[in-house]
Amino acid sequence: MHYGNIKYFDVANGEGVRTSVFVSGCTHRCPHCFQPQTWSFEYGQPFDDETLAQVIESLDAPFVDGLTVLGGEPLEPRNQERVADLMEAARARQPRKSIWVYTGDVYESLVREGGPRRTAHTDRILSAIDILVDGPFVQDLHDITLRFRGSSNQRIIDVPRTRSCGRICLWHDHDIYESHAKEQREALGNAEDRPQRAR
Repeated sequence: MHYGNIKYFDVANGEGVRTSVFVSGCTHRCPHCFQPQTWSFEYGQPFDDETLAQVIESLDAPFVDGLTVLGGEPLEPRNQERVADLMEAARARQPRKSIWVYTGDVYESLVREGGPRRTAHTDRILSAIDILVDGPFVQDLHDITLRFRGSSNQRIIDVPRTRSCGRICLWHDHDIYESHAKEQREALGNAEDRPQRAR
């Protein structure tokens, strides 16, 4: 597996301050992807044992809330074994810190036996993570008021609760952020309804 970037002290991809690993390789190739260079599985540098150790060590900082893995596509079948190794190492080192994964796949296809993206390592990943942000980016559903996702079709899934109850359980943001997002959507809608003045 290769990676394009590692962001230490990232605040954009999950709750709190995080270490975020952007793995390389993606066959979804969503239109309007913000970093198409990561579609190549050879982009960036090899994610070797030294790099893995540095990522895990970064989680020891008391102000770091957890690990996020995104891409590219972490759940490409050829990436899953190495991603699973990373997830399990993070969970063993810092069991109380959260792990988020972003994927263009949908949860149902990952857990379905015989699914095209399901491998021997898929359950290792799902067993280790807290949050899965699933679904492809869809430009027509892009919404700037959303936290931690780009388009409204994408879901923020509470994986332990989902696996426990056998149905999709969504993660809910703090009330202040959810109410702010609602106000922003309403404001944007009102602005679109206003007649445009001639210049």
